[in-house]
Amino acid sequence: MRCYISTLAVILKTTNPKPWVNEFESIELSCMIESISTAQPRIEWKKIKMGEPSYVYFGKAISGDLEKRAKIREPASLVILNATRADSADYRCEVTAPNDQKSFDEILISLTVRVKPVVPRCSVPKSVPVGKPAELHCLEGEGYPKSQYQWFRNKEEIPENPKNSPKFINSTYTLSRELGTLKFSAVKKEDAGEYYCRAKNEAGSSECGPQMMEVYDINIAGIILGVVVVVTVLLCITVGIFCAYKRGYFTSQKQTGKNYKAPANGDGVDYVRTEDEV
Repeated sequence: MRCYISTLAVILKTTNPKPWVNEFESIELSCMIESISTAQPRIEWKKIKMGEPSYVYFGKAISGDLEKRAKIREPASLVILNATRADSADYRCEVTAPNDQKSFDEILISLTVRVKPVVPRCSVPKSVPVGKPAELHCLEGEGYPKSQYQWFRNKEEIPENPKNSPKFINSTYTLSRELGTLKFSAVKKEDAGEYYCRAKNEAGSSECGPQMMEVYDINIAGIILGVVVVVTVLLCITVGIFCAYKRGYFTSQKQTGKNYKAPANGDGVDYVRTEDEV
């Protein structure tokens, strides 16, 4: 009975149900026929993405977006010659053998196309005063799987924990490899230098160019002197305006016949008021 079933049943197997490949490289999705009696079985491949199936191989011809980038390797394996990120999906190999008692079998293969990161966008402050916080950012959105980030200062990698390295032990920062952020709670003079970031995943890595971050001392005495000078200047201007007002430079009184009425004069002589009588 065991021999009868194995002889009249189509049975498939694969060497790798979850293969991966770097973008633009070739990959074989193995679909091997372990047992079959039908001489010319019907072989089909379907691509399943977002739950929607579409034909990849049907009627002995490659179709869809793999039409010029794939081929069948006898008897039923699918070879993708130039994989792209759009090829990441589930692929189903289906074999129908009408002359077998068990006439149908299928295998599901999940393909992952790894994508090398592009050059990340890096943000480094040009100058920061001693004791002040500072944030450095690094990000890229093309790599798959998602990139991890490394920061470097003067060509030396910055450890996640500054206490693990004598060169960074005096620094106070937090480093996130997932988010690509490097945050200083209070920068020190020794934190100055050239910084750059590297984005990395299983497909490769890319990095941005180095950017200089300067750390400078705050001149407290200079700030106080500047404030004193500004206050002195404002005080002098205020005193000058007050003195000018007291001396009448801002008083302007013009009198004409329209705004002055002469008092009655019984002797018929016109009376004109002098400026001293105002």
